[in-house]
Amino acid sequence: MNSNKHTYNIITLCGSIKFKDEFIKVQEKFTLDGNIVLIPNFFNNIKKENIDKKTKQMLDEMHKQKIDMCNEIYVINVGGYIGESTKTEIEYAKVKGKKISYLESIK
Repeated sequence: MNSNKHTYNIITLCGSIKFKDEFIKVQEKFTLDGNIVLIPNFFNNIKKENIDKKTKQMLDEMHKQKIDMCNEIYVINVGGYIGESTKTEIEYAKVKGKKISYLESIK
């Protein structure tokens, strides 16, 4: 076992998947800054409308488990946009006592 083991901060990114490009930029920056970054699952070949209710529920639960695993969440709120799913994730993170940061300052 390596005794120089570093404990990295874990950040979960939250936000609308329509901001995929911003997620990728932020993920790269945070990773290079020395963080472990958990992101939503992006599906290039499946439209959001084509995901059935059971699968959507599973993906939401997975993302909440990512929030459980992290130290903080970082909300990708381009143009101040925060959708219903993201609002739910922010509330969940608050209940779990996670640090919450935003890409753009919230009013």
